[in-house]
Amino acid sequence: MTTPYIPTGDYTLLDSGGERKLEQIGDYRLLRQAPQAVWNTRMTAAEWNAADAVYERDSTGGGDWQFGQKTTRKMEILYANLHFQIKLTDFGHLGLFPEQAQNWEWMRRLIRDRLQRTNGRNIHVLNLFAYTGGSTLACSQAGAHLVHVDAAKGVVDWAKENALLSRLHERPIRWLVDDALKFVKREARRENLYQGIILDPPSFGRGPKGEVFKIENDLMPLLEACKEILAPDALFFLLSCHTPGFTPTTLRNEVLDVVDGRGGRIEEGEMLIPEQSGRMLPSGTYARWHAEK
Repeated sequence: MTTPYIPTGDYTLLDSGGERKLEQIGDYRLLRQAPQAVWNTRMTAAEWNAADAVYERDSTGGGDWQFGQKTTRKMEILYANLHFQIKLTDFGHLGLFPEQAQNWEWMRRLIRDRLQRTNGRNIHVLNLFAYTGGSTLACSQAGAHLVHVDAAKGVVDWAKENALLSRLHERPIRWLVDDALKFVKREARRENLYQGIILDPPSFGRGPKGEVFKIENDLMPLLEACKEILAPDALFFLLSCHTPGFTPTTLRNEVLDVVDGRGGRIEEGEMLIPEQSGRMLPSGTYARWHAEK
């Protein structure tokens, strides 16, 4: 069995339970919701109460941070060999998805192996719903050419900040604010092909011109469009999400439709964040395909 990749850096999941999680982010201890953590906590109540910032949701679905005296809303951290600008947003997000670290390392390894076997032939990777750029930066770090697409200009700018912090800002990365499906269809008309495609779609989202994305209605048309731009010498295809009901088997079946007839290998599972005790917090699902060589 392959030894799991355990990322290091300035992020640690300290404990979870009671539908909450306790995280160490740089110098700060944060407490946020984790609906999937329906077990008991392991650390003491005093350790949980020592959190520097607590995010609580309200009855309307919104929420708010309660800050200690020393807490800042912004900080820089190193995690999984990448630098991130952390921002404590009004939605309770950090701009970091530590559960994706296993996927980042998987893509790094595939890209480096392919580049070594092909004497550095370019590998073009498309990252859709790319948010703050963890997957973009991991693939760029390994030597790929990237196209980074997200519908929100603010988070594309945030991803650029992360690229600068990670000293990847001069690498071949195109930063685009666009609707995912419209962009993929334009790429198909232009006959632009990619050796790698990454998707981490939201349950619901809006494009830059008000386009609505609902995962239950719009994911399959997007995957069909992606099939048209996946190159004959494709290396990988990664689909992940955090939507309830989209199980690993569901995602596997969707990826199978995209890579039908290509050979290679598909694997699927839960994205997990390891606690410092070794217990795992499930945080979404994935299915990923890679070519044999």
